[in-house]
Amino acid sequence: MHENKEEKEIAVLVGADCGEYDAESSIAELEELAKSADAEVVATVLQKRERPNPATYVGEGKLAEIKEQCEQLEADVLIFDCELTPSQQRNIENFTDLKVVDRTELILDIFARRARSSEGKLQVELAQLNYRISRLGGQGKMLSRLGGGIGTRGPGESKLESDKRHIRRRIYALERELKEVEKRRNFMRSRRKKSGVTTCAIVGYTNAGKSTLLNALTGAGVLAQDKLFATLDPTARALSLPDGRKIMLIDTVGFISRLPHQLVEAFKSTLEEAVGADIIFNVCDASSPDCATHIKVTTSLLEELGCEHTPIITVMNKCDLVPEVFSIPTLGNTVFISAKEGRGFDALLQKTVALLPADTATLKLLIPFADGSKIPALREHAHIHSEAFTNDGTLLEVTAPKSVLKGFEEYIIHLPDGK
Repeated sequence: MHENKEEKEIAVLVGADCGEYDAESSIAELEELAKSADAEVVATVLQKRERPNPATYVGEGKLAEIKEQCEQLEADVLIFDCELTPSQQRNIENFTDLKVVDRTELILDIFARRARSSEGKLQVELAQLNYRISRLGGQGKMLSRLGGGIGTRGPGESKLESDKRHIRRRIYALERELKEVEKRRNFMRSRRKKSGVTTCAIVGYTNAGKSTLLNALTGAGVLAQDKLFATLDPTARALSLPDGRKIMLIDTVGFISRLPHQLVEAFKSTLEEAVGADIIFNVCDASSPDCATHIKVTTSLLEELGCEHTPIITVMNKCDLVPEVFSIPTLGNTVFISAKEGRGFDALLQKTVALLPADTATLKLLIPFADGSKIPALREHAHIHSEAFTNDGTLLEVTAPKSVLKGFEEYIIHLPDGK
């Protein structure tokens, strides 16, 4: 018998290649997702078909083979590389006498494990309830999952067994709570804009090294693991650019191909950090054979969010694993880095300076001691080149967004280059 089944479920992966997408890459990604959910993958089954079987997704003969294979391997769970209909899930569970999880439920489970903030937990619960509400009727093993494992985290068993009216009430309450959270997030964004804070959203395929990059550039201390969706909740940290400007780097949730629409909707407020950004880092894993596809997926999702007019830098990460970086497919403004080894950062920061709007100014200010209470705002939002005390007040040379300098016109004593 397999040991530690409480910790690790024994999983068999199942997919159907109907020619709609690269099924082999997709099921390889499903294996990474399963590992991120702490499952032990013991076998993978991929059947070529013209279209999925409406009753059992794969053919009945193939399903009988899968059942026999699962018995030999003592598997606990079948994970399908698609979103099954409720009837397909029920039919497969009844036939195999195994728990059946589809791609969407697996991703929701990982999100339930990773969410740390109250907002993240609300978003996960909303996504799970919207997914499960159509699966309440006659779910067989779905409603008897009391032993833990994939698909049991999040809202909890009591919600799954409640009637649809109760779940709809909960969904309505969650949506109201998230609207309040979104209002607060929008307020914080508008405050950043008003104070002239320039923002950069770090986006990209999950596990491309976004958190590692954030940590390397700012010392943020964000969890960085070789797992899909290692971090979910957005993290913001300040970064100084070579020209003296300060920007706010914001890490976002990772993208994935065929991201369940429940999650796109539920995590819209998190992803909208990219919408309000002044510049975007699209981080890609240069060592991945699917690098070009990952760029395509991320670019498509950014366009869906309305970011097509925002300057985007394609950051090809993990170049320490790829000796010939110039043969890598690129898109737009591209830099090659290794976040792990700290290489290529100068080029990335210089490209950032070049693409950001030139809305800053360098000034010399003489602020009387009586108005010294205004200096902390400069310390927070400007780069201070020099600071000295004179008989008349504090003499500073600063570089800052023009919006920040609006209240300091009366203190200007020199404007470089005749500006």
